[in-house]
Amino acid sequence: MTLQVQPRRETMTSDERMSAIARGDRPDRIPVLSFTGGFCASIVGYPIRSIYDDPEKSFWAQTWAQELLGHDGWPTFWYASYGGWEFGGEIRMPQSELDQAPVLTRFPARTPEEVEALEIPDVETAGYFPLYTEFARIQQQFGIPVMVPAWGPFTAAANMVGVDKLCRWMIKQPEAAHLLLSKVVAFAKRIIDYFLDLFRGHPLSAGGGCATSSNQLISPRQFEEFVLPHHSEVYGHLSGKGIKPVFCHICGEQNQNLPYWAEVPFGERGILSFGGEVDLERVMDIFGDKHIVAGNVETRVIGEGTWRDVYEQARVCIEKAKYAPGGYVLMAGCDIPPSSPLYNIYALKKAVMDFGFYD
Repeated sequence: MTLQVQPRRETMTSDERMSAIARGDRPDRIPVLSFTGGFCASIVGYPIRSIYDDPEKSFWAQTWAQELLGHDGWPTFWYASYGGWEFGGEIRMPQSELDQAPVLTRFPARTPEEVEALEIPDVETAGYFPLYTEFARIQQQFGIPVMVPAWGPFTAAANMVGVDKLCRWMIKQPEAAHLLLSKVVAFAKRIIDYFLDLFRGHPLSAGGGCATSSNQLISPRQFEEFVLPHHSEVYGHLSGKGIKPVFCHICGEQNQNLPYWAEVPFGERGILSFGGEVDLERVMDIFGDKHIVAGNVETRVIGEGTWRDVYEQARVCIEKAKYAPGGYVLMAGCDIPPSSPLYNIYALKKAVMDFGFYD
C-alpha cells in the first residue's frame, strides 16, 4: 500500500459539497459522512447516553467530532430501538462505556391480542419524540435541515414484540404480523405529518434504516411479503409530501433483498447506505443510476483493525463507487463502536483526500 503525502486541496465547504451531490452535480471530492453515535460523546468527554437523552449535548458532540475528523454532513438524532418505547414499552439508556446504544427492557406487546389493543401514539409525548423535537429545534436554529425520522416498519415492529416473536408470527400467525406492521405504518405517517406541520417553511430531509429485514434473519420471500409493502407505504408518503433527500441505511446482509429494495419509492435521488456485507459494485448496478450510493467500510475493521486496514478498505470502496452515476458517499457500514481508535475513523477522511477527488 502506497500512501500519498500531498493530498489535494478542497475547493468546497461541507455544505456546498453536500448540496452539490444532492442536486446531482459532481462535488470537488467524495463526501465522507460520520456514522458515529456514542463515539462522538466519548471523544468530547460526555457520557455515551448523552447522544440519546440530551439533545443539546448530542448536537454539539456530533458537531465537534465532525470538525475534528473533517467529515461532512450535519448532526442527527436517532436510535435503533425505535418503536418499542414509543408504543409503551420501556428502555434503558447506556449506563457505561460498554453500552453502545439504548436497549429495550420491556416490549409493549407479546401476544396478538396485545397487538390488537395497541393504540397509535401521540407524537408529542411518545417515547423519544419530545427529545427528538427538541433536537430538531436546534437544527432549525442553526439553519440545518430537520431530519424527519423514517425508520423501517419491520425493524420497529421487531422492537415492539421481539425479533424472535415477529419471526414466528410471520410463519404461524401472519395476520398478527401484518396488523402490527400496519400500526407502525400509521404511526410513521403521523410522525411525517407532525414534523411537516411543526417545521412548515423550514427545509426537511428524512432518514432511517432497517436492520431486522436482513437475510441473516428473514428470507427474500418474507421480505417481499412483510417488508416491501409496508416500507413502500411509509416512503411513498414521504415522497408524496415532497420531503427530500431521503436517507435509508439498508443494514446487514441484504444481498438477496436488493431487487425488492429497488421497488421502494425513495423519491428523487435518495441516499442509500449499505452494510459491509453488500458489494458496492452490485449496489451500483441496481441503484447507481437513480440514487446516491453510500458505504460501506466494515464497522468491525474500524473498531478492531489498524488504521491501515481501514484506509485500505476505504480505498477499495472509493475505487469501486467513485464514479457511480448518481453519486457516491464514503461511510462506515454501520454505527461505529464508541471504543474505536480515533485515527481509524480519521483514516476514512485520509483515504478520501488521497483517492476521492474528481478531476
